[in-house]
Amino acid sequence: MDTHNIQHAASLSNQMKHRDREMVPRALVIGMFSLMVAATALVAFDSFTDRPILAKAPDSKVLQTRMIQLEGSRSGGVLVTDTTGAKIGHSLENKAGFIDVIWGSILRERTARGINTNDPLRLVRRENGHFAVIDDATSWKIELIGYGKDNVAAFARLID
Repeated sequence: MDTHNIQHAASLSNQMKHRDREMVPRALVIGMFSLMVAATALVAFDSFTDRPILAKAPDSKVLQTRMIQLEGSRSGGVLVTDTTGAKIGHSLENKAGFIDVIWGSILRERTARGINTNDPLRLVRRENGHFAVIDDATSWKIELIGYGKDNVAAFARLID
């Protein structure tokens, strides 16, 4: 009986070694590393040749501008006020959670540049129907294109 257990354990050990070698096929590993090297090479080429930015939102005339301020916290949401301090929105109301995302991006950008202010932001409606949030303190801007209708609507309601 002892020999049978030893043979069975050896058989299981051989099966596990064989199984472990085949869990990730070699061709897949080579393919993954090839894609990684190719992506790195493309980024390096683009960086070293100073190619112009091609994927840029088209410029469109500004039809309407509203100065807004964002103030909040991660747990309590973000209050949106106009320059007089009057509340015009809140990120916890009307599916406006995207305001939190933009607020976080602005804070990160200002922190990275050493800017410790709560200067107002420009919310603009463009002629082509798009909206943008512009931070004049850092020259940061985001064109609200492709973020989903609820996310864009969170800012559209602020300018109407």
